Amino acid sequence: MTRLPVLAAPEPDTRPRNRRRAMRVLLVDEEDRILLFRDSDPGITPVPVFWITPGGGVDPGESDLQAAVREVAEETGLAIGEDDLVGPLAARVVVHGYSDVVTTQDEQFWFVRCRSFEVSTAGHTEVELATMTAHHWWRRDELEATTEEIWPRDLLAIRDLVPEPGTAPREPLDLGDVDESTVAPA
Repeated sequence: MTRLPVLAAPEPDTRPRNRRRAMRVLLVDEEDRILLFRDSDPGITPVPVFWITPGGGVDPGESDLQAAVREVAEETGLAIGEDDLVGPLAARVVVHGYSDVVTTQDEQFWFVRCRSFEVSTAGHTEVELATMTAHHWWRRDELEATTEEIWPRDLLAIRDLVPEPGTAPREPLDLGDVDESTVAPA
């Protein structure tokens, strides 16, 4: 994704459009907290903020699992293996209308149980360093009570899909087509 911080948003119908596969990972610690990053779109005033799971696009030649492992390492500093990933729990097609690009993502959501750790942003891209301004381990009651924007909006429903240890995997929940835009696509 080529999101760059911009000072003024172009007209919605002139924004470039792209489509990609993306892997999102629910990192849940021993206290059952979910790690989220506060992301933003600096091309809009006032700057909107929204909380997101770690994850991102699948690079050419990568498998979905390889992409999920790489994204977790780059965005959090946590080293996991493909065998740590549980899922996919859910899948959807989501449109994000940022001020400088409209991205349609074919997303899958995975789960990883981990110990709480100090997040490292050393692997963040220049864009991530400019737009991802904080991180927080969220408790369920915090997520249920917050008025802040959480992407995906049905995060707790996805979290509740984690199978009990020893149970058979099931088909991912199809969450359908979703629009979580900050700037509506034209």
